[in-house]
Amino acid sequence: MAKNKSFGRLLQGLVVGIIFGFLLQKGGVSKYDVIMGQLRLTDFTVIQVILTAIIVTMLGISFFYPMGKIEVKTKPGSIRNEVIGGLMFGIGFGILGYCPGTIAAAIGNGYVDAMTGGLLGIVLGTIIFAQLYSKLTDKKILTTDTFSEFSLFHYFKANPFTYTIPISLVLILILYLLEITQS
Repeated sequence: MAKNKSFGRLLQGLVVGIIFGFLLQKGGVSKYDVIMGQLRLTDFTVIQVILTAIIVTMLGISFFYPMGKIEVKTKPGSIRNEVIGGLMFGIGFGILGYCPGTIAAAIGNGYVDAMTGGLLGIVLGTIIFAQLYSKLTDKKILTTDTFSEFSLFHYFKANPFTYTIPISLVLILILYLLEITQS
């Protein structure tokens, strides 16, 4: 029974991943020019897609979490890890113009730069990190603290919509402002 459940979760992840990649491609965020436009603050398509995903996810969790239909799980981390990871992510993103999600979508589009530099970067980066991980944790470069132990859903005991609707409205206002500045 446990094997069927884990296979079902893998299959579910595959389906969601395919849908996610399709939506990235349809949203145009797998295009190098769009991503570089975002980094240059001349094209806000990427942030619009991200904010829309945040709003939909936040409201979806607000609906299903209180009913017990989903669990909200967080993983411990640390500010230091986030800074290190953010710098590494930013360097790769700035050099190549893709993040891991958009690399997958760009590969699906057949973009050679994503197939070569992007996929190679992901594979090499993963291998290097795996080789260095124990040294980084032994030397306390990578650490764990409790800043990420809880989400808003754990922290506030009220109906989640009492805080996710106002947050969503602010994000929708930001989306609107981005849209009118881009046109």
